[in-house]
Amino acid sequence: MAPRVSEDYKNRKRLELLRAAKQVFMKKGYTRTTMQDIMDEAGVSRGALYAYFDNIEHVYRELLRHEDEQELHFFDPDDTSTAWQQLTSWIQKQQKEIEAIERSLLLANSEFFLSIHSQPENESRRYLTARYQRMAEAIVDFVQKGTARMELQPRLPAESIALYLISFIDGLMLDTFQLGPEKTRVSAQIDVLLFSLKEMLCPVEETASPS
Repeated sequence: MAPRVSEDYKNRKRLELLRAAKQVFMKKGYTRTTMQDIMDEAGVSRGALYAYFDNIEHVYRELLRHEDEQELHFFDPDDTSTAWQQLTSWIQKQQKEIEAIERSLLLANSEFFLSIHSQPENESRRYLTARYQRMAEAIVDFVQKGTARMELQPRLPAESIALYLISFIDGLMLDTFQLGPEKTRVSAQIDVLLFSLKEMLCPVEETASPS
């Protein structure tokens, strides 16, 4: 009888496989990556990979899900910084990723999205719709909590601000991938984004206590 494998082991192994898959997808994109490529990168057998994933689409969907979970954590409440500081940190992280766009998953993401768009309704298409909604909801919730903590005084509806932020970042990523960071002037664009968000959110500035 084969030894029983714990859920903790399964989760760790699955994460290791996703990390290996990410390296391959960053190098080759989505459409040119095969299950064999991931086996070679991870140093595992066919059975070991297929024990966790059915096919390339399944691998990429789960990788996307994992990456999205990490991204959403940036909008969790943080008692060590204000809402504006937290949002600024997240945007600066996006800037670094955009400036290193050729070492990212953007090509693979684009290929995956296009391939799924041409398919009938399935789990991957449902997930893509849900991930957009989840990110928008996370930002809306973040703005509302910042408002409740009297750290933000938004001039526009939280949902409008959330959709604007998502569209700006996604658009800048795509343009930079096509044209390069020098052409799109990423740093200057991020400055514009921060300026516009500050006008929309009206963060409450911390004032120095009188001496």
